Amino acid sequence: MRGPLVVKRALSEPLLLLAAFGSILLATTTLVALTMYASSIADAGVRRTMETASYRQTAATVSAPVTAETFPKFDRSVRAEFARAYTRPPAVTTSFRSDSYVMPGQDAHERPELLRFGSYDGLDRHARLVSGSWPHAGGDRVEAAISLSAASATGFKAGQEFTTKGRLDPRPVTVRIVGVFQLNDPFGERWAGEQLLSRGVERGEFTTYGPLMVARETFVARFATSVNATWTAVPDLRTLTPAQLRPLAGAIDQLGARLKADGCGSCVAASRLPEILTQLDTASLVARSTMLIPVLQLLLLAAYALMLTARLLADHRRMEVALLRSRGAGTVRLAALAGGEALLVAVPCAVVAPFLGPPLLALVNLLPWIRASGVRLAPSADLGTFLVSFGVALAAAVLLVLPALAGARRTYVEEQAARGRGGRGLIERAGADLALLVVAGLAIWQLQRYGAPVTATTAGGLGIDPLIISGPALALLTGGMLGLRLVPRVSKLAERVTSRRPALAPALGAWQVSRRPLKYAGPALLLTMAIAIGVVSMATASTWRASQADQARHQAGADLRLSGPPDGPELGALGRGTAFTALPGVTAYSPGFRGQSEVSGESALLLGLDAGKLGELFHLRADLSAQPVGELSRALVGDLAGKLDLPGQPSALTLRAEADGDLPLRLVLSDALGVWRDVSLGVLRKGENRIDVDLRALAGRTGKITYPLSLRGLVAGAPQSPANLTLTGLSADGREVATPPVSMKVTRPAAAGLAPLPKPGPLPVVLTADLAASLKLAVGQVGAASIDRRVLQVKVVGVVDSMPTTPAGQKAVLADWATLQTYELAAAQLPRPATEWWLAAGDTAPAVKALQTRPEWDVTALDQRRLAAELRDDPLASGLQGALMLGFAAALVFATLGFLVNATVAARERMGEFAILRALGVSPRQMFGVLAVEQAFVIGLSLVAGTGLAVVVGVLVVPHIVLTGQASAVTPGVVLDIPWAATAAMLTLVAAVLLAIVAGLARRLRGQHGQLVEER
Repeated sequence: MRGPLVVKRALSEPLLLLAAFGSILLATTTLVALTMYASSIADAGVRRTMETASYRQTAATVSAPVTAETFPKFDRSVRAEFARAYTRPPAVTTSFRSDSYVMPGQDAHERPELLRFGSYDGLDRHARLVSGSWPHAGGDRVEAAISLSAASATGFKAGQEFTTKGRLDPRPVTVRIVGVFQLNDPFGERWAGEQLLSRGVERGEFTTYGPLMVARETFVARFATSVNATWTAVPDLRTLTPAQLRPLAGAIDQLGARLKADGCGSCVAASRLPEILTQLDTASLVARSTMLIPVLQLLLLAAYALMLTARLLADHRRMEVALLRSRGAGTVRLAALAGGEALLVAVPCAVVAPFLGPPLLALVNLLPWIRASGVRLAPSADLGTFLVSFGVALAAAVLLVLPALAGARRTYVEEQAARGRGGRGLIERAGADLALLVVAGLAIWQLQRYGAPVTATTAGGLGIDPLIISGPALALLTGGMLGLRLVPRVSKLAERVTSRRPALAPALGAWQVSRRPLKYAGPALLLTMAIAIGVVSMATASTWRASQADQARHQAGADLRLSGPPDGPELGALGRGTAFTALPGVTAYSPGFRGQSEVSGESALLLGLDAGKLGELFHLRADLSAQPVGELSRALVGDLAGKLDLPGQPSALTLRAEADGDLPLRLVLSDALGVWRDVSLGVLRKGENRIDVDLRALAGRTGKITYPLSLRGLVAGAPQSPANLTLTGLSADGREVATPPVSMKVTRPAAAGLAPLPKPGPLPVVLTADLAASLKLAVGQVGAASIDRRVLQVKVVGVVDSMPTTPAGQKAVLADWATLQTYELAAAQLPRPATEWWLAAGDTAPAVKALQTRPEWDVTALDQRRLAAELRDDPLASGLQGALMLGFAAALVFATLGFLVNATVAARERMGEFAILRALGVSPRQMFGVLAVEQAFVIGLSLVAGTGLAVVVGVLVVPHIVLTGQASAVTPGVVLDIPWAATAAMLTLVAAVLLAIVAGLARRLRGQHGQLVEER
């Protein structure tokens, strides 16, 4: 009998039970979808990171000195430990480098050129044969293959034979070159530690060529004389899951210790993978925990919407429950009826929700940033999702039952007395909103302090801090509850204002709200929280997108930043700029020096750029500096060195100088692009000296010089005894060049300009704020600073919070390129090389594509637009945005549904009042006006309060939940971006929908009233 009674009782209030069903179904479906989403994003983020990780990030190496006798044992041990450490056995390659051997025919030379032999497993997979074949083991002669660059430098060809001897091993080795090969990617990360293999020649104290690559068996048998062997493991980590990250990191981290325990005491293991895996695990945890923020917001909103519906249902059944109570129904009986009714609504939702979650996530796949990342969310219902669904549904059922239980003990008389009782709400009377304010403030303070909702656990690991992740949700709830205190005050103010006007509808509507404020406080709080969640979600998404662009601009510094060695065989120091500035789409350029320096005992980044190009190149966010970039650009230019331009386009230069002692001398020159280069003139001997300089060599094999060339000065090294130097003549391509008289007496390193060399004043610099504070200098002040252990006067022309291209907390100095070079020349220092080129381009894609076709230029390109796309497409960084949008949509549906139910019930309850008003002559239009004023009060107050609350929460919370994909703080700092146009559109749309609901109710009431009149 109980079952049918429950069903019959439920059907007696179809509207409220339907609203409860909709709320529970929406809550369970959305929360199940968010749970699936968080798990899928974490998996996708780990998979994407591992798929795009570079060779250097994933490879693990073990190196040890080996001989022909020890290598087999070490090889077995290393391979076994690699297989043990990884979840799937990785691909392992072994490489060797031999001791030095003498170039053929140079045995008697005091400083002979050298050769090295080597071996690399699977080299044929990473290189192509230009001629000949790959070497094989066995035979009397050692078969070897040589790289194209080494063959060009040595003159060796396929089929050539020669004999060489080791500098440590006198046994002669007969070698036959069987092939010439070219690496597929000679400057890729795989060969970062193989400079000789990628370049073919190393020039230092000795010139070394090679390595001549031989088969592994040949190397072990003939060249393994306590030489270094390196085992490199490259795993396939594309199927790695978040749960496997920390165990794998720990296993790789212990690789060296296990090898030593296995008898390889000299084995040294190295890998960046443990650090990356640990960081990725933290990022995955932070991403999942951050996505709990919209989940908790939605939980609070859903709970309140259900409580509101349950309260309405309980209010409608007060008298019914009191009558049942008076007829002998006990508390257990009433609780069973309420519980059965709640389960009747909740259980179907719990069953259906896991199957509705995946289609809902299919809509999330349509979001632009999810589509751009390539992530496709296709989860399916599993045990975990059903547990979440039933847990949420059960909690919702409990919330439906609680108001019914609260009134189950009241008698009929008590219910009659309680009806219409006004006053403050229970929460307000108890001061719970103020207590929640304290808790929310503490949670947000912790979020701002720790920067993420993840903290260290007592066990030494990382865990989710429930207080931190609940902070934003508590702040929204607390703000909304505090806003309830405004309802009676604002309604009484509205009543006073409208009562003085002749119009009936506004006065009657305001009086109605003022008479029963708690009736309207519930819907107002629901709407306020929903609006606040919506605005905060939109602000977070907009702030995140703006932050990705800011990060990319800050990290790149310019539209396109090229870095690499300042000099190379293909493009020399004066050839690189010519090639780079001719790239398609380039509109502005600057050579630059960027490197670590010591500034007054502080480690800082020294950045030298052409100050005149900063306005076109330098990506400095406006709020990071009190001075605009244009002002900094003008202030950075200091004293500049003069120059002597060479006529025409000379390829050779001849200097004639007279010295009265041995004197090392270097010439400093520059090209039309502003690149400074020093050229060694050797050691001048006593008497007249003639030095010929091949200018074409400064451009490299395929590079071209951008003319005109300019001579800046001469830099003399410290002589063994004081010496005098006089420049007696200068010619370019045999044509004499008029020069000013240049002479100097040298007792220590000294410089002389080939044009007037000013005595420079203070060096204008821009400092980061932390470095300026350390030096105790402010804008406009001059003080002493030591740069690379050389004290000089600096003038601070600007202070920035963070310097482009620097990570968080990195101190930095910016100076004008030409001014900095002038200071170096005046101090008899060699000019700083152009380690980077900063380029401006409207579209960087053509330039990047052109660079990809020229790997021999040995340049690394950092493209600001591509970097922005990579940051935007990182699932771990962008995952929160999808969760916010899903929660935002659910919040608006909750608000609309709750408002509809409350407005409908309120209107239905007042049918009698409206009938009396109609009988007294109130027109239908006036009745609609009364209803509109009442509901417009709720709508207007909610929109204003929700927006204001969202701004406050956004300022306090949003900048601290926008993190990088590695779960670290963003550089430059996050700036809150509220999209006011989109927010206004959203508020207008919500107001229109809610007012349409009010209009529909008024029309329905008019129809019902007309029908009632006809029946009478």
